[in-house]
Amino acid sequence: MNKPEKKAVIRAGTTVEQMVRAIADLIITGSLEPGEKMDEGSLASRFEVSRTPVREALRELCAMGLVDRQPNKRAVVTNVSGGALNSMFEAMAELEGICARLSAERMTVAERKHLEEMHQASSRIVRASADEDYAAYNIEFHTQLYRGAHNDHILELVTQTRARLSPFRRAQFRLEGRLAKSWREHDEIVTAILRGDALAAGKSAYEHVSIVSEASATFARPGVPA
Repeated sequence: MNKPEKKAVIRAGTTVEQMVRAIADLIITGSLEPGEKMDEGSLASRFEVSRTPVREALRELCAMGLVDRQPNKRAVVTNVSGGALNSMFEAMAELEGICARLSAERMTVAERKHLEEMHQASSRIVRASADEDYAAYNIEFHTQLYRGAHNDHILELVTQTRARLSPFRRAQFRLEGRLAKSWREHDEIVTAILRGDALAAGKSAYEHVSIVSEASATFARPGVPA
C-alpha cells in the first residue's frame, strides 16, 4: 500500500507547536517509520523556518519518545513501544482519576457551571464529526479537571504526562465512532462531578483514560508487544 504524500500532511507553519504536531502525526500514522532519519535542513525548508525552531521541535519529540537523537548524530524516528505507551497511560489514568475525584470535592460553583457548559456545547462538534475541533476541545476539558483539583503539584505531574501522550490522545479521534464514545465518557465524569460524587467521578475518569489507552494502542509501534 502506498504511503500518504508527506507534503500533503505537513503544512507550512512558523511555530514549534505546529511542527511538533505535524511531525508527531506523521510518525504515529506510519508516514514516517522507525529508523527514518530527520534532516534539519529538509524540515526547515518544508516548514519555511530557520533551523532553530526545528531543533526545538525535535527536542520536544525526543521528550515524547517519538524521536531519538544521540550526541553529534542526526535525529531518528523511534515511535513509542506498546509497553511504554501502556506504562504512561497507566500513570495517566491514576492521575486523572485523582483529579476528577478532587474536582468533585473542590470545584467552585463557577467552575462546575463552566465545565457543564463546555461539555454540552461540545456535542455540536461531535455531531459535525469535526475530529480536529474535538481534539482541541478535549485538551481544554481535561485541563479543567486538572485545575479543578486545586493541587499545584498534581497539576504539574498530570500536565507533564499528558504532554508525552498528546499525539496518541489526539490520534484516537481518527477511529470510527470515537468522538461519540468520548463524549459519553465525559458525560459520566461531568455528571458525577456535578453531583459531588467523588468516588464515581474518579472511577469514570480512570475508566475513560483506560479506554483511550486501548484506542491509542492502535498507533503504537508495530511488532512490539503491548
